[in-house]
Amino acid sequence: MDQKIILITGASSGIGAALARAHARTGIALLLWGRDEARLNETAAQCRALGAETIVQSLDIRDTGAFVAQLKAADAATPIDLAVFNAGMGGTIPKDAFAEAPEITQAVATVNFTAPLMGATVMADAMARRGRGQIVLMGSMSESYPLPMAPTYAATKAGLRMFAEALGIRMARYRVTVTLISPGFVDTPMSRSLTEPKPFLIGADEAAVIMARKIASGATTIVVPWQFRVMRAVTDFLPRALVRWVLSRA
Repeated sequence: MDQKIILITGASSGIGAALARAHARTGIALLLWGRDEARLNETAAQCRALGAETIVQSLDIRDTGAFVAQLKAADAATPIDLAVFNAGMGGTIPKDAFAEAPEITQAVATVNFTAPLMGATVMADAMARRGRGQIVLMGSMSESYPLPMAPTYAATKAGLRMFAEALGIRMARYRVTVTLISPGFVDTPMSRSLTEPKPFLIGADEAAVIMARKIASGATTIVVPWQFRVMRAVTDFLPRALVRWVLSRA
């Protein structure tokens, strides 16, 4: 059986590391990318213990030129079957600040939006030429809400949702699937930094198992945990003015 090649960015911790473990088994080669080489090596060791082959690459996707070059080189060496663009950056506006600092806005926009879009377009071109493949983009339930405490973060995830849908429509004719994952609150270092309530919190490994199963099924949208799918459906029926009023008092 041919070996399946899976790329996961942001694989050093959180959902990325959990997704690596969820996919790790014999016959799988994992390309694990992230900024922290030591933690990447820890994830790689866990995945090798589960039977997978691993290749670790330390890089910062904020350097989008280097990121694209590395992605093209990796795919040329071993054509990637599944590309999971998971790396992300969170953060909320400090309570004593009026707005986000412009350098934070730039970093969040680059990591959460520009880099995954560039990576996805590189892989879309390569996969379309091969006539097969799957691209996964890590969104957030924030894509559905105008969060006043994290406007740039919410905007990047909303834009990612639209991009995933648009790219998915275009890639369908080439037998390339585009999947958007929209997590709610998952127990990761990023979520632990938040002081706000975290309803329906789910463990990273538990969430990753659900995500991996749905990715394998070819789902184009994945919401984890399921309660947030219901929450979003209810919110969509509410007047937008009411949603804005509630968020303004959060």
